[in-house]
Amino acid sequence: MALFDKNRSGSSEPVRVDERLTHIAFILDGNGRWAKKRGLPREFGHTEGAKTFKRIVRYCGDIGIKVVTVYAFSTENWSRPKKEVDRIISLLDEYITGAEDELEENKIRYTFLGDKSVFSAEMAERMRRLEDVSSKYELRLNIALNYGSRAEIVHAAAELASSGEQITEQSLSEHMYTAGCPDPDLIVRTANERRLSNFLLWQAAYSELYFTPTLWPDMQPADVDLAVRDFYARERRYGGVTGK
Repeated sequence: MALFDKNRSGSSEPVRVDERLTHIAFILDGNGRWAKKRGLPREFGHTEGAKTFKRIVRYCGDIGIKVVTVYAFSTENWSRPKKEVDRIISLLDEYITGAEDELEENKIRYTFLGDKSVFSAEMAERMRRLEDVSSKYELRLNIALNYGSRAEIVHAAAELASSGEQITEQSLSEHMYTAGCPDPDLIVRTANERRLSNFLLWQAAYSELYFTPTLWPDMQPADVDLAVRDFYARERRYGGVTGK
C-alpha cells in the first residue's frame, strides 16, 4: 500500500496552483469529536485522521503545492489521556516506517518541527535519519510534533543570543524550525475552530486563514479545492494598498 492514498477530489475541474500558493499549512482538528459522534474512543479518531493526513498531503502535491505543514501534536497535547497519547505516538511510528520504506516512490523531503528531545532516543534518531536521507527532494512536508510556536521563538532567540549574531527579522527566521522554508501562504483549520493555537505565530504574519466546520477525518480533496479557490479570490496586500 502506498504511503499516500491515490484518491482525488472527484471534481471534473480540479484546482491547480501557481507561484502565489507555494505553502499550505493545516491545523488538524476534530479527530476526537469525529470518534465521539460515532460512539468510539478518541484514539479511533486519530487512526482515521492519519488516513486523511496521507490522502490530503498526496492531493496537495498533485495540484502543485510544494510545501505542506501539518500541526500534528502540540506541546500542550501531552496533557491528554495516556491511551490517546500512546495511540498518536504509535501512529507516528507507523508513519515513519512507511515513509522510510517508500522514500523513492514518494520523493518527499520530511522535516519534523519541534523539540525531539521528549521522544525516545530511537524515535528521535529515526526522525533525524528520515530528515537527512530525504533532504534531496524538492517537495517538502513539515510535521509539527511536540511543537509550540512561542517555544520555537524562544529557542531561536536563545540560539541567536548565544551565537552573538545580530538579532534581526532575517536572522531570527533563520533559527526557526522552519528555516529555509517559505512562510505559509494559506493556513487551514478544520472542525470550526477559529484560532491559531500557538501554531506558526512568527511565520503566519501575512498568511491567509481559512476555517471549515469539516472535522479532520472527514476532510476530502474537494475541501482542499474549496480552500484554494477561496485563497485565490482574496487580495493580498501585505500592509500596502492596491488598486485605485
